[in-house]
Amino acid sequence: MATPDIPLAIIGSTAAGKSALALAIAAADDRVELISADSMQVYRGMDIGTAKPTAEEQGAVRHHLIDIMDPHQSYTVSQFVIDVARVTADIRGRNRIPIMVGGTGLYVRSIVDDLEIPDQFPEIRSKLDADPDTQGMHRRLAELDPVAAERMEPNNRRRVVRALEVTVGSGRPFSSFGPGMERYRPSRINQIACDRPRPSLDERIDARYELQMELGFLDEVRQVSGSSHGMSRTARQALGYKELLQHIEHDVPLDEALELAKLRTRRFARRQQRWFRRDPRIEWFDLDEVETDHVLERCLPLLDQ
Repeated sequence: MATPDIPLAIIGSTAAGKSALALAIAAADDRVELISADSMQVYRGMDIGTAKPTAEEQGAVRHHLIDIMDPHQSYTVSQFVIDVARVTADIRGRNRIPIMVGGTGLYVRSIVDDLEIPDQFPEIRSKLDADPDTQGMHRRLAELDPVAAERMEPNNRRRVVRALEVTVGSGRPFSSFGPGMERYRPSRINQIACDRPRPSLDERIDARYELQMELGFLDEVRQVSGSSHGMSRTARQALGYKELLQHIEHDVPLDEALELAKLRTRRFARRQQRWFRRDPRIEWFDLDEVETDHVLERCLPLLDQ
């Protein structure tokens, strides 16, 4: 599958200002439509806690890949790749311009580099999850795919299980998929990253949680988790939801759950920064230092490339 015809991706860590910049670009060029690269905004009903664009914002600019799944369903990067290709073809077919915006690093990378994403194999995964011997699984992986085994620590359970799942399920070595995450090839997709100093980003994260609570975030979590189908394992891991579920289901004090959500989100933002910083093709803008108009001057000419 060829790289989708997307000229620009607006990326960066949570609360850095990606959505606001994307909306400003769309306001400056009415041909623009936005494709979400946020793994949690796909879920219907999970609006406040995912900082989903408001109804007014979605009315002003057409958004794609938002509200396409129910919370009890799982959504994968493989499906995201398929959906982006479909949505991009539709946008281009109407002579409009797609911009991708979001902070889910693997989702962004899968499109920028046209990565070949291995399928999931649930039956095999469930058997592996039941095996407590991570190092034993790593030895098995070393026999089947020594290249993949060499790239990971024997006690990194998440990576070992995923590599073994794919190797056994697909009949192909896990290491044979794609060019590898360590290589950064030329891409037609320009990447603009929103950045802020860590203290500023921490303040924005904390302030956003306070606003979300005022807007009814706790009631939203109660409603989504209390539905007849419940929430998938994927949806339950969403930042903020995971911690508030501890309050709802296990009587963790609300203020304690909220502080834990803030802490974990701040840590997640740092991991996002580190992920994107590894890519030398990304152009960074500190939005505490640079006016939006300056960033627009850089972004708008890219739309017609």
